[in-house]
Amino acid sequence: MAAKTAKIHQEHILIVEDENGRRSLPLLEASYSIGREETCDVYLKSPFVSRHHAMLYRRLREDGSIYYRIVDGDDRGNLSSNGVVVNGTKKPEHDLEHNDQLVFGNDVMVTYRQQTIPEASASDDPYDITLIDPAMMMDD
Repeated sequence: MAAKTAKIHQEHILIVEDENGRRSLPLLEASYSIGREETCDVYLKSPFVSRHHAMLYRRLREDGSIYYRIVDGDDRGNLSSNGVVVNGTKKPEHDLEHNDQLVFGNDVMVTYRQQTIPEASASDDPYDITLIDPAMMMDD
C-alpha cells in the first residue's frame, strides 16, 4: 500500500485597521493595489493614505513557497505622499514576513500574516480504501 502524503497549503492574510474598523483580507491574487481610492483592491479609509499608496506582488521562492512584496507607490512608479513604514522603518519596498506591521498613515495599520497548514491528501494508490467494521460504530 502506498503511504499517504501531506501537502502544504499556505495562507497569506492582511489584517487591516483603519477608519472602517478591523477586517481580515485573504491574499489569493498575484497583485493588489492599496490605497484610499475606492477602486483599489485593498481600500484603506483614511485622509492620510494616498489614492494609490502601494502595490502588493506575489512572488515565488526557489523552494516553491510563496511570499508577497510590498512596493511604495502605484503600478506606474509614482510614489505615495507618506511612504510605507514597515516595522518602524520607512521602506520603498519590502519582502513581507509573518507578523510584519505596515503603517500607511497616522491611523492605518496593516499586519501581514502567513500560515503554513498541512493538508491530508488521499493516497496515490487507487485501491487504498478504509473499511469500517460496523461493530466499531457507537450506538446513539
